[in-house]
Amino acid sequence: MKEFIAYAVMALPELMQGTVVTLQLTAGALAIGLAIGLPLALLRVYGPKLIQPVCSAYLTVFRGTPLLVQLFVVYYGLPEVGLSFSRMAAAFITLGCNSGAYQCEYFRGAIQAVSGGQMQAARGIGMSRFQGIRHIILPQALRLVIPAWSNELIAMVKYTAIVFLIAVPDLMNKAKILSSQNFTPIQTYVLVALIYLVLVGILSLILHGIQKKLAVPGLDSGVEGR
Repeated sequence: MKEFIAYAVMALPELMQGTVVTLQLTAGALAIGLAIGLPLALLRVYGPKLIQPVCSAYLTVFRGTPLLVQLFVVYYGLPEVGLSFSRMAAAFITLGCNSGAYQCEYFRGAIQAVSGGQMQAARGIGMSRFQGIRHIILPQALRLVIPAWSNELIAMVKYTAIVFLIAVPDLMNKAKILSSQNFTPIQTYVLVALIYLVLVGILSLILHGIQKKLAVPGLDSGVEGR
């Protein structure tokens, strides 16, 4: 045990650097996913029929293929057609686009959970469709989506681990280097597991508090996360 503690004291500063990168990737991916997912969900619910096949194709590609394959296509495949990205950019793009597909479905479910009669009432008092969405539907949907969206955040913290395969200096990448340099795979990956557990635990507590504070009384969206 003393040896493990001594190793942890030596390794933690390096692992913390990787943890910062992991959190940056998580925040960036969720922000990109939100920027893609919310408009896409609105198009899925209120958009013209003509655009539905495009939305469905996007969701099918990013929900129907492994995240690892998507990462390799972006980082190794797109340069073949003249689109090159740095390691970090490729990681943000892949994780963000993948999250956007899932966030779209969470938002769509939450929007559809708001009674259609409310839009009719909004139109009845003279609001345009856009005003009805902005002032009546979205404020409720954004509160209903919090439980599913919370799952997306927790999942994304763990999904970022795959980017070490393209040498992004995240937590897993730092762990791989430390493990190789010191021949201590067990100790290193136990530390990594503990760091992920602490991260997920803290985020879960924060999100649970937000969820309780913003819950819509007597209304459950029924939207489930991945």
